[in-house]
Amino acid sequence: QVPLVESGGGSVQAGGSLRLSCAASVYTGVGYCMGWFRQAPGKEREGVAFTDIGGTYTHYGDSVRRRFTISQDNTKNTVYLQMNSLKPEDTGMYYCAAAFKSTCGAADLVRSWGQGTQVTVSP
Repeated sequence: QVPLVESGGGSVQAGGSLRLSCAASVYTGVGYCMGWFRQAPGKEREGVAFTDIGGTYTHYGDSVRRRFTISQDNTKNTVYLQMNSLKPEDTGMYYCAAAFKSTCGAADLVRSWGQGTQVTVSP
């Protein structure tokens, strides 16, 4: 597994923005994807956004499409999730994840998890 370190959570009012970061301690390279799942109390875990490292593939959950943007830095081992127009429904614990590209977005096949960062959006 690859240790992941994530940050950027916090509390904002509806309509505000946050940027999450997730860094792999070692370069995962092409063939891996990284992104975020989230989970609110009493609700199922939900895929948020994912991108293939070194590539152009992106995936967004239906509830965040057009509001969130996932990107990566030049080293291809850090990903960012720019979250705009945040809604109270976006509140939850966000977990960065890394996986082999072919299993990107499948929570049960994640190879490495971040520690989680709390996002709270108030009305």
